[in-house]
Amino acid sequence: MSITAARVDKGKARACDAEPTEDTPLLASTSGSLSSGDEHELSIQPPRRRLYTKLLTVFLISLSLCVLLFVLIAVVAYSYRSQVSQIPPEEILQRALVLRGPDRIDVLNASSSDGIWILVHGRIGLDAGCIVGVGRDEDDGLFKHWWKSLGRWGIRQLDRVTVDLSPIHVSPRAHPGVALATITTQPLEIPLTANPPRDYAWLTPVQVPVRIEPTKNASVLVHFVRESWKNGFVSVQATVAEAVVHGGALRDRGWRSRFVLSHTNVRPVVNIKIPTIPGLPPPGNDHSLPGFSDLVILQSFNIVSANETILIEANATAINPIPWDLEFSSPPLPFMISLPFPNATSKETPNVPVAFVHSRPFSLTHPNISLTVSGTVLPLERNASSALSAFVSEYISGHDADIQITTPLLPNLVINTTFPAPHPKPEILRNVSISDMKIKPVGTSMVASGTVHALVVLPHGINVGVNASRVFPDVLVFDGAVPGPGTNESESDVKGGPPPARPLPDPLPPRAFAHIRPDDWLPADCVSVEGPEDAGSTVSVSAHIVDVPLEVLPGREREFSNFVSKVIFGTQGALAGVQGEAAVAARVHGLPFANGRDGEMELTGLPFQGSVRIGKKLSTDGPGQL
Repeated sequence: MSITAARVDKGKARACDAEPTEDTPLLASTSGSLSSGDEHELSIQPPRRRLYTKLLTVFLISLSLCVLLFVLIAVVAYSYRSQVSQIPPEEILQRALVLRGPDRIDVLNASSSDGIWILVHGRIGLDAGCIVGVGRDEDDGLFKHWWKSLGRWGIRQLDRVTVDLSPIHVSPRAHPGVALATITTQPLEIPLTANPPRDYAWLTPVQVPVRIEPTKNASVLVHFVRESWKNGFVSVQATVAEAVVHGGALRDRGWRSRFVLSHTNVRPVVNIKIPTIPGLPPPGNDHSLPGFSDLVILQSFNIVSANETILIEANATAINPIPWDLEFSSPPLPFMISLPFPNATSKETPNVPVAFVHSRPFSLTHPNISLTVSGTVLPLERNASSALSAFVSEYISGHDADIQITTPLLPNLVINTTFPAPHPKPEILRNVSISDMKIKPVGTSMVASGTVHALVVLPHGINVGVNASRVFPDVLVFDGAVPGPGTNESESDVKGGPPPARPLPDPLPPRAFAHIRPDDWLPADCVSVEGPEDAGSTVSVSAHIVDVPLEVLPGREREFSNFVSKVIFGTQGALAGVQGEAAVAARVHGLPFANGRDGEMELTGLPFQGSVRIGKKLSTDGPGQL
């Protein structure tokens, strides 16, 4: 019997693994058993992993779709942008840009230095669908329909574009190198549409400030207007150095603003047919443009002495060439009125500025525009009296007087026209008579003495203070009353000395026997009187004739002898008719001449007619008087 020693287990030695059996687990726990917490963790771990997996899958799929959609949109945007960039700007203007108007034009400001600022009201829209070809078509297939729908959606998202243009240079189409005007506009927002309706309800109202600087060469503008009228249409070419179009509104800084297109040297052509204007010959067919006096008609005027100056106010009508549906308003516009020098030897002789006027603010009316202008007479140069005298003499003689109209807005534009004379010709000298007339021999000739009386009646609308200081009569004397009205008119415009002698009528009027013409001006007295209702200022003028030579007309010695016989032997004396022309030198109150004699105007060629009774009972100077 063997005796085996017993081993004492103190708990420090590792227990020997039991032999594995078929019931032993494949993965044994090191602790030999599982806690309740570990069992719970194992029970929830597989579902959480499945959730993470699903979320990751959804994220990856969504990201892939977003990337794909972004790439697709980028491809579509690039495709349409590339398509738009290849279309010439002129074609876009003709096919896609829709303008209606202008509906109203307001002139904001006008000056020679800053040009003319106007505010144009109109309606505008851009058919972007027409440009990129995304309009609906019944023949479109599924893919093409989807592709166009995506393009229309992109246009709706872009919504609008902003156009920024460099200054626009306008020239005649036939002569592109000739400048007519330069137009400057502010950046303009243009709404987009993908598939507009057939009417124009989709257009958006806009107000566009525009600055217009006309060319300094006014003759170019005048020539262009006349040629356009002859052709019947206006044809111009606009040149834009650079046109930049970016997406979105003017102040948009988002993704829309990243869509930018730039074009250089854009040259659109504009053709506008000139409509028929009532009251004017039809444009075209080589018809000439009517003159300024045919377009603007003076209706009334009033010239008044006030506050040491001359105030001017006038009303006129102008034919309205603007369509009925266009509204227009204008602020006061300045104009300068000048007169030509009489008998100027050269066309280069400068005219004399005499008045500065402004038109009052006006709007368009049909068929004519009513205009009111007001202003004052300018301080006149020392040599201006001859020009002013010639103007007034022409006017009161019933002749249209030449004037020149300019404006500081277009310094080189000169309008030569006429100031219409009243019809019938105004009667300036009225109630002409000679009192205390005496005829007596002096040596071998005859002389006449007496006092001439007359009313100087200015035409209606001229209500100025007048002081007639000198007169110069040129008289034919008749045996009996004057048989008819005078036929001769003076053409004198000479200042200072007496008017040149006018030729005697040929043939001589019946019963005319003598001609009286003093050697120099006769001093005159002047008094303001009440005039007729249809006239302007009226003054009574008288002047003394003292021993003025009386010239017997050639071949009328017998008529003179018969008249003398009536005076000597007639109990009532003899009736003598007087007819002729007179010149009157007058100062106008408030007319700003330099000073002295330059302040006088000489009105020449004033016809008159009257009568005087001569008898021996009127003689008081002894023998030899008639």
